Amino acid sequence: MTSEIPKLFGTSGIRGKVGYDITLDIAVNIGMAIASYAGGIGSKIVLGYDSRTSNVMIENAVTAGLLQCGCHVLKIGMAPTPLVGYATMKLKADAGIMITASHNPPEYNGIKLWNPDGMAYRQDQERKIEEIIHKRNFKTVSWKDIGKVEEVKYVVSDYITDIIAQANIKPGTKVVVDCANGAASYLSPLILRKVGCSVVAINSQPDGFFPGRMPEPSQKNLQELMKIVKAIGADIGIAHDGDADRMIAIDEKGRMADFDKLLAIVCREIGGKVVTTVDASLCTDKCMDEVGGHVIRTKVGDVHVAEAIEDNNAQFGGEPSGTWLHPNFCMCPDGILSALRVIELVQKYGPLSDQLDAIPSYPTIRDKVNCENFQKELIMENVKAKLHIILEDVVDVNQIDGVRISMADGSWVLIRPSGTESFIRITLEATNIEKAHMIRNQCAKFIEGLI
Repeated sequence: MTSEIPKLFGTSGIRGKVGYDITLDIAVNIGMAIASYAGGIGSKIVLGYDSRTSNVMIENAVTAGLLQCGCHVLKIGMAPTPLVGYATMKLKADAGIMITASHNPPEYNGIKLWNPDGMAYRQDQERKIEEIIHKRNFKTVSWKDIGKVEEVKYVVSDYITDIIAQANIKPGTKVVVDCANGAASYLSPLILRKVGCSVVAINSQPDGFFPGRMPEPSQKNLQELMKIVKAIGADIGIAHDGDADRMIAIDEKGRMADFDKLLAIVCREIGGKVVTTVDASLCTDKCMDEVGGHVIRTKVGDVHVAEAIEDNNAQFGGEPSGTWLHPNFCMCPDGILSALRVIELVQKYGPLSDQLDAIPSYPTIRDKVNCENFQKELIMENVKAKLHIILEDVVDVNQIDGVRISMADGSWVLIRPSGTESFIRITLEATNIEKAHMIRNQCAKFIEGLI
């Protein structure tokens, strides 16, 4: 692959504004490229989409590309991302395609690709797709070999049966679930009820305008859920993003669970080898030390976590964002199974608030600076060359993903460009809140000065 080949994939598939970054031409080309790469005539490709208004349009364009290269398209309709990954594996398909922009606003859409084992395409596979599109090396077929379309919605019941078999939950836990009017609006509340939970569902009517709340499960967007959990005395609240590959928990006091602490207690419960990213807190390491476990760190992005799980035969992997992978079930991130895991912890060890409060706190700031995509490369070059000079007591500069700078007292900061949005992200952890704000201000001022 040569450097002039345009990059289409970010940290989680292809994503952008409909009509600008995501066009019908791109969708058709993706269909033809994945068909050409995955085997051509007779190949089986699973195809699903979330609740966005542009999804059927893009689905039809992708389908046209697949059919033009002789593929057999297995349509599962509106479905959360974990169901697409599962269906790709369960149906022994050659690839899976999920049409979604995950947590992005409604004017966005995107495409994610999945391997036969339910794992997201690796970077080298994504580069191959980019190369096929750039060189137009499509393996199209004649009229007599055009592929066929089949609806296989029965795989939903298989997913429900298999995911329930993974759960060890007793009846009675009171759960409020917020599906963001997204792809899991029907499925997540149904599964929670089937395992015995008493469920109150909000924003669980699919709607591509996301009228209940925006699909990013942030504290700002989850205020209604937090109030309801506390008001009705629920044991836990669960929130998904638009495609439900993520899960955010609300404790019984109506507080959003600290991302890092929640990841840490789940890692501790699973034990063994776990994978997380360079932006995850040291509290995961502390919890794993308690059970003799081992933490493996990798680049930000669920595909990198998946690769590290596979390469290291790890038992679990997750990002602080709530994107968790359960390799004993499927290599696709699954926010619904993640919710079941946290409910199990509540039943086993008591209130979630007590479990989280028992984990040591390290002041953490996750911030972002607006930055156009064309500026990112030059800004990151300056960050690599100069940022460590303005910070105090620097002991290590790690460039595995962006720039992570560690200081003598254990404080650290990670600067990296977003792979899906027009931001430079600042993530840091410090020994006290004053130092955290000082580091954040120094880094933001430095980046804003470059812009």
